[in-house]
Amino acid sequence: MMDLPKLKSLIEGLLFLSGEEGLSVKQLAEITEQSAKRITDALEELKADCEAGGRGLQIVRIAGSYKLATRAEHAEYFERLAYSPSRSSLSQAALETLAIVAYRQPITRVEIEEIRGVKAERAIQTLSNKGLIVEVGRAEAIGRPILYGTTKAFLDYFGLGSIQDLPEPSQFEGDGDSLEEETQMLFDKLDEQQLTLDDVNS
Repeated sequence: MMDLPKLKSLIEGLLFLSGEEGLSVKQLAEITEQSAKRITDALEELKADCEAGGRGLQIVRIAGSYKLATRAEHAEYFERLAYSPSRSSLSQAALETLAIVAYRQPITRVEIEEIRGVKAERAIQTLSNKGLIVEVGRAEAIGRPILYGTTKAFLDYFGLGSIQDLPEPSQFEGDGDSLEEETQMLFDKLDEQQLTLDDVNS
């Protein structure tokens, strides 16, 4: 049997990797090969550790799943990080993921990964933390996966009046074929926005 400190550490890492979707007790039990009671006990201790240690993250339970979340009292500082006109603030992976969400919303993580061909948890978490994408519903599929869409902050970030103002790809097939073009369009749009902001600040 895995000792409790190791189990707590493992669960914390798993919750971090799971991002916005989180993990249920059943999922954690299956992954770690521990009983549901052991998982529940470890989660309760982890929650207590976060509270007692005054840490910036907390463990919350939403719709039967546990996930790591930031604290509401720090929101104003996170908002300062969330909005930055700098192109370098978004990685290639994050921008590709954002292009997929922007042009195909609402869309699930699995659908995003099918288009990109790689895992998207980290990119989704980054975009969610920056307030560029948000949960807009649940898909009518097994497990009711989260559907993602863009936000008003996304429109502001790229200087768009509405989602209809997105540049139109020359060819849109609904799969990964136009991803490179869509991603480049967002890069170009962000560069335009940066130039506009530089003119205002000069």
